[in-house]
Amino acid sequence: MSEKPTLSKLASDFSVLKRLVAENIRSFLPRYALAIACMAIVAGATGFSAWIMRDLINKVFIDREPAMMVVICGSVAVIYVIKGFASYGQEVILARIGNAIVASTQRKIFNAILAQDVPFFQKSQSSDLVTRITYNAQAASSALNLIATSMGRDLLTVIGLLFVMVSQDLVLTGIALIGLPVLFGVVSHLLKKIRKLFGSEVRSIAATVATLQETFHGIRVIKAFKLEDAMRERMTHSVGAVEKLANRMVGVQAVTVPLIDSLGGIAVSSVIFYGGWRVIHDGATPGEFFSFITALLMMTEPARRLARLHLSLAASAVGVRMLYELVDLPPSTPERDNAVPLNLTKGEVSLSAVSFGYAPESPVLHDITMIAKGGQITALVGLSGSGKSSIFNLVMRFWSPQSGIVAIDGQNLAEVTATSLYQQISLVGQDVFLFEGTIAENILRGRPDATHQAMIEAAQNAAAHDFILSLPDGYETKVGEFGGKLSGGQRQRIAIARAFLRDAPILLLDEPTSALDAESDAAIQDALSRLMTGRTTLIIAHRLATVSKADTIYVLDQGRIVETGGHKALMAHNGVYARLYDLQFAGTD
Repeated sequence: MSEKPTLSKLASDFSVLKRLVAENIRSFLPRYALAIACMAIVAGATGFSAWIMRDLINKVFIDREPAMMVVICGSVAVIYVIKGFASYGQEVILARIGNAIVASTQRKIFNAILAQDVPFFQKSQSSDLVTRITYNAQAASSALNLIATSMGRDLLTVIGLLFVMVSQDLVLTGIALIGLPVLFGVVSHLLKKIRKLFGSEVRSIAATVATLQETFHGIRVIKAFKLEDAMRERMTHSVGAVEKLANRMVGVQAVTVPLIDSLGGIAVSSVIFYGGWRVIHDGATPGEFFSFITALLMMTEPARRLARLHLSLAASAVGVRMLYELVDLPPSTPERDNAVPLNLTKGEVSLSAVSFGYAPESPVLHDITMIAKGGQITALVGLSGSGKSSIFNLVMRFWSPQSGIVAIDGQNLAEVTATSLYQQISLVGQDVFLFEGTIAENILRGRPDATHQAMIEAAQNAAAHDFILSLPDGYETKVGEFGGKLSGGQRQRIAIARAFLRDAPILLLDEPTSALDAESDAAIQDALSRLMTGRTTLIIAHRLATVSKADTIYVLDQGRIVETGGHKALMAHNGVYARLYDLQFAGTD
């Protein structure tokens, strides 16, 4: 019973490594062939070094032939020079192949991550993804280079030295190899431990990365609440776990070292005894014996690496398997094969009997039906958690409704291509995100092909131009990681400028003036009024003065639309909207 899981794991390792080789061999075959050719030269030179010991002992030390001494010494010098160049070539070629594989694999993982939708990122830990794109890419490179070096250098060296040993004495060869079954049995036993430890090590590394990320991103909170000791303790625990697992892995892998040395020592002593007996009693030449013993001793190191190959590959296979788990993961809301481009006419956004929850058992929206008419301003109002941002997520197709239809100009968004959808929408959210780089680069993210003048006009419309010019480097000012070198209001205005530059016919504005002071707010309100003219605008704002001029206001409460109308009508109705408005302007919000 205990063998079945082991055999299954062996097959799994072989399958994932076979796929890795199949996907990379065509691209790197010429370079691998050149590297293996270099390894073959190294292996041949090693075998020659053992074989020539016979003539060195017999011809030089026993027969004392001066000419043979010159020939042998010259041959050894030439062979070792060739071996040195071949070793250099092998190492450089394999290193470059490894670097190329790491880069290619990281691109493949990153592309797979980008292909996922928003639910994937909300369910996944960023530390796990960072670990996979770094650690697992290295595992792929290590696995391929292990296979190449083991099949090329080590296996060819062992075969060459075995040939020397067999050519000298077949019985001695049998004595030398008698301990192999024991070695392979122990190695098979260690495989299960290696896989388990390696998987735990990867998870511990991810925990360390997570602690680092939280420290970098939350340093203000850490300092404000004096959480340095707590974070230090957490990092100490994470690093300690990695250290402990790494030490256990070294201990398990190192078990093969004393085993090989012990078996090798027994083999060498047995060979010496039998070889010495043959030289003394059976007339065998000392040269043959020394050639054999040299080959045996030289074979110890490559044999040791071959014996540990499966252990090393098992560790790499865990990382490669985790790599493919991510690469093979389909998006949770894949685009349909028959998806068509969005044909925008009026830009009317509608939700028809839409129900939605981020988890099926916890609905957020209940049977929502609403229309944001083309070219008009439609506002969503309600307390936090009422479902306003969820409607935005559905319109952007970040999530899919459990029931009902989200459409633009009557076209079900589930049936249109994502590219055509996003080309028609500009989004400014509550959580402003800026990319690493300059202010100009961040604004141009809205439309990379825009002119410099168009970018400046977008910044002017967003009331950002003046503060940008006041910075030492103007539009070339570096924003820092996540825009950390700028204030919240500055980041918000750059994000608004980015949306202005995009100039899309549909605008989604989620608290667009939430981080602005009164003066900037007035300027932005004026710019928004100009920008929204003739465009379909969906706006979320807790500051109800922002939405008072909206053509239609939908009031949400616990995921349901409870009131609909214009500002004056809703105030006259004296319902939920009126109470929210009165509370806000009474200063009690």
